[in-house]
Amino acid sequence: MAGRKYEKYIITKPKSDLKLPEFRRERGDIATGLKTPLIYLDDDIIKGAFYVECVWFWKGSDKSEVEAHTHPFDEVITFFGTDPDNPKDLCGEIEIWLEDEQYILDKSSLIFVPKGMRHCPLIIRRVDRPIFHFTAGPAGKYD
Repeated sequence: MAGRKYEKYIITKPKSDLKLPEFRRERGDIATGLKTPLIYLDDDIIKGAFYVECVWFWKGSDKSEVEAHTHPFDEVITFFGTDPDNPKDLCGEIEIWLEDEQYILDKSSLIFVPKGMRHCPLIIRRVDRPIFHFTAGPAGKYD
């Protein structure tokens, strides 16, 4: 596709120099096989773009992926199971907090987080089959 007019709008990899905020803990998850960052988009990659992140989760953990925090923008957080015979089944268990309420997800889910709402910790408790995670927000940067 080299040299084509709109190829810059097709993103196929994670951001190589991604600097995550302190409330995000990577903990060597990539090296230990817990997850694989797939694709990342923000204003650095395409000027004017909002942030989007896609990740595969392969294994569960008892440690938090993300600590409690807020954003000055709305956010969508999703988790999708990969059983083709039952796509609503998450094929695992995820713990997420919205303000002071704990939620345990075991179905494919989309969570709308209004700006200013404290959310997380996020703990990927169990993964029986790979879980696809997608998050996005109308901000140029995730912070």
